[in-house]
Amino acid sequence: MRTLYLIRHAKSSWDNPGLRDFNRPLNERGQRDAPLMAALIAKMGIKPDLIVSSPARRAITTAQYFADALGIADDDIVRNQEIYEAYPQEILRLISELPEKSETVFMFGHNPTFTDVANRFSDDFIENIPTCGIVRIESPADSWRSFYEGNARVIAQYFPKAVL
Repeated sequence: MRTLYLIRHAKSSWDNPGLRDFNRPLNERGQRDAPLMAALIAKMGIKPDLIVSSPARRAITTAQYFADALGIADDDIVRNQEIYEAYPQEILRLISELPEKSETVFMFGHNPTFTDVANRFSDDFIENIPTCGIVRIESPADSWRSFYEGNARVIAQYFPKAVL
């Protein structure tokens, strides 16, 4: 069994228009939602074998809130540059290359790509994964190489406005 959580970064700040997109921090709402969503996941007893994140400041900060809530060291978060500005097929490739020893993986990244990827695994159209939204995708696959649209399905969505 393989479980993938696609987690969009929390709400970011646009207060500094001269700041590169990659360096944008979380805004006040993002700093509120990320720890609350992380606490929700912790309360559900979900703990990943691996956390992979875009290294963009808003994504890695969101991942750090989740790691903290789950008792995972910041150094254990894998930063993968390929997630930042990735197309859906690149995310699917990254999923297929996840380490086999990791059965439950949290991946932190960006839209519109994460919504596009989630829709490939969903029977119902997902219009948008909101900031700090989480989509849970499960598969009976015994390897990440065999985790694909034909045998994996979205089984849950956790969006801040719906759960907080």
